[in-house]
This record gives sequence, structure tokens and C-alpha cells, in this order.
Amino acid sequence: MTHFRNPSRKTLFSVRCVRNLVAAFTASVVLSGCGVVNHMIYKTTGDVMQGFSRNHTVPFLMESNDLAMGCAMSEATAPLLMSFGRVTNEPDQLAVMLYLSAGGCAEEEAREHELAALAAMHAMNGNAAEDAMIRQKRAHTVAARRYYTAWQRHNAHYGNPADGECPDFDDDMDEFIYMAGLLSGLQALNAQIQSTSSIGVPANVGSIAARATSCLDNEKWWGAPMALRATVWAMIPGAQPEGEDAFERLAIADDQGEVAGVRLPHVFHAIAALNKGDEAMVRSVIRDHAESIESTPANEEWRFVDAMATDMIVAVSDRLWVENTGHRTPMGQLGTFWDDQQEEVETMDLDDLL
Repeated sequence: MTHFRNPSRKTLFSVRCVRNLVAAFTASVVLSGCGVVNHMIYKTTGDVMQGFSRNHTVPFLMESNDLAMGCAMSEATAPLLMSFGRVTNEPDQLAVMLYLSAGGCAEEEAREHELAALAAMHAMNGNAAEDAMIRQKRAHTVAARRYYTAWQRHNAHYGNPADGECPDFDDDMDEFIYMAGLLSGLQALNAQIQSTSSIGVPANVGSIAARATSCLDNEKWWGAPMALRATVWAMIPGAQPEGEDAFERLAIADDQGEVAGVRLPHVFHAIAALNKGDEAMVRSVIRDHAESIESTPANEEWRFVDAMATDMIVAVSDRLWVENTGHRTPMGQLGTFWDDQQEEVETMDLDDLL
């Protein structure tokens, strides 16, 4: 008779160990396979989102004149779109546009605080003025960080402009984003100065951005590249080349922007005039802008840029009005000022008719 022995506890334990190891191995293979599949899905999604945003979302936004919606979009979608850099190529071009726009959101907030401070000073309320100025500096710090991120992403995609080489542009949008990156560098430096703190923006960013504008077609881009360059000449001592006149160049750029229906050069001209302390010139630029937007419609492809220029000109006008009257530019009166001479109205002496 054959005798069957019950398996020992040791044998059963060994079988369980083998079984558990097989199960663990199988699970790891399955899960790693899921991870690979998920990564492929994420990468494909990221590539599609990047391509769609660059080729459709940005151009669509540029045709709009709703600055508030553009601001909200950039702040809300930047983390989502930037996160695709974890699974595919870094979306550096998109980052330039998103962080430039988000920086503008923070700068708009800073301008509101500045106006509150000026109004408080006009009302002789020192504590309220000081509090508003502190909030203004905090907002400028946020703006500087965002602008500087846009500048760094610009350099990651196109190469450092300080090297002196111009990139090869694939299309007009590629060239526009390059120009936007140069503007972000200049804005980062300006916001850092306004914040009275340092976030690491190099002091030579303005000069680098100005030189890099030579890579752009000035006529195609409404005179903005030359306007940016001339503004740097006007603001940085010794930057203006011999034989050049920054303000003559700015006046020429103004005309180009007005004809094109993209009046961004007016903003650069106003900034340069403010830096010079020439209020008469600032007023003249504001008047020219107000007249131009009445006579020449915005370029249909670049309404957003033109609206942004008008928003910044209104901000300059508001600053002058609040400093002198305690309130902003009255509705419908951009291009006018509190001390303008009223035109004499010819009146008829009714006594002569009697």
C-alpha cells in the first residue's frame, strides 16, 4: 500500500511564498504596462494641447479685445499647460505668452494700488497712501517673477539673445512670440525696479532685449521693435548710438503703429517721456493715441495688442488725473486734461434783436 504524507508546514509556506512572488511580479508587470500606456496618453495629450494652443488659442485670443478674459485665461491655464512639460517637451513658447499675460495681470493690480495711493495722498490720508504703496510693491514683485519666467522660457526656446545670434523663424507667430519674449525681459526689469526688491533679474536685460529687436522686421511689427529699442536708448545713459535720436525714432514708430492699427509704439513713447519727466510730451502721446483710435480701427488680427496699448495709455492718463484731481480720466474723455482751456463759444446778444 502506498502511503501519502501530508505536506509539512515548511513546504506549504514555500509554496505560498512562490505564489505571492508570482502574483507580485504579475502585478508589477501589469502596473508598469499601465504606467507606460498612461505616459503615452499623457504625452500625446500634451503634444496636442501644445500644438492647438499655439496654432489656434493664441491667434484666437489676439483677435479679441477682451483683456480681462485673456488675463483670467493665462492665470487659470498656465499650471495645466505647463505641467505637460513633465511628460513631453517643455512648452516654452506657450510659457512666454502665458507668463507675459499673467505678469500683465499682476501689473494691472499694481497700477490699481498706485492710483489708490495717489488718491489717498490727494486727500491727505497718509496711512491709506502708505498701505496702498506697500500693496503696489507686492504686486510688482509678483509681476516681476512672472515676466522673468517668460524671459527665461524665451531664452530656453530661442537661445540667449546676449549671444548675438538671430533665430530662424518658422512663421509670423514664431516671430511674434520672440518679440513678446523681448518685451517680457524689459517688463521684468521695470517691475523689479518698481517693487524695490530683487528677484534676480539682471540689470542688463533691457540692453540685451533692445539689441535683439534687430532680429525682427520693424515694418511688419508696427514699428514696435524700433520703439522698444529707442525706449531703452532714452532710459539708459550711454545706450543711444552716436547720430541717433531716441525721440525722433519713437515719433516715427508712432506713425507706423497708427497706420497699422496696432498702437503699441505709443506705450513705449509714453514710458520714455515719463522717464524724462516731460509731461507735455506725455500729454501729446495720449492725445495722439485718443485721436488715432477714433480715426483708425484696430488691426483685426491683433486687436488684443492694440487694446492692451490703449489700456496702458489710459493707465498713464489716469495717473496724471488722479495726481491732480483725485479721480481718474472721465469716461469718454481720454486725450483731454483737467486744465485744458475751454473753447470759447460764440454767443449772440439778444438785445441787438430787439
